[in-house]
Amino acid sequence: MELQRIHHVAVIASDYEKSKAFYTEVLGLRVLAENYRAERRSYKLDLALPDGGQLELFSFPDSPPRPSRPEAAGLRHLAFVVADVGEALAELAAQGVRVEEVRVDEYTGKRFGFFADPDDLPLELYEA
Repeated sequence: MELQRIHHVAVIASDYEKSKAFYTEVLGLRVLAENYRAERRSYKLDLALPDGGQLELFSFPDSPPRPSRPEAAGLRHLAFVVADVGEALAELAAQGVRVEEVRVDEYTGKRFGFFADPDDLPLELYEA
């Protein structure tokens, strides 16, 4: 078996409309498909990532909260590549998103910084 790339990452939102606005309006991801599944009382929103991958945004009634940030077992964070981390974080901050300061990876020397989605899911911008 040879893995080729990540196809999608799935995120469960506690407030679907708020998270939909964040991922489409703040981060600028393009909607591929949006479906409401009545039997599950759940939305599924497929969003296009620039590299051809996808982000799936789900809503489920009464989803449990994430246990802690960011060292809970499971997915630690989702990282996106940007040309200039400082500029990208400043754009997010100008839109009211709480961002952390730019850091430098001690092993690669690359700059990165964190912010969070409406459910406090850790997201990273990485300068590659």
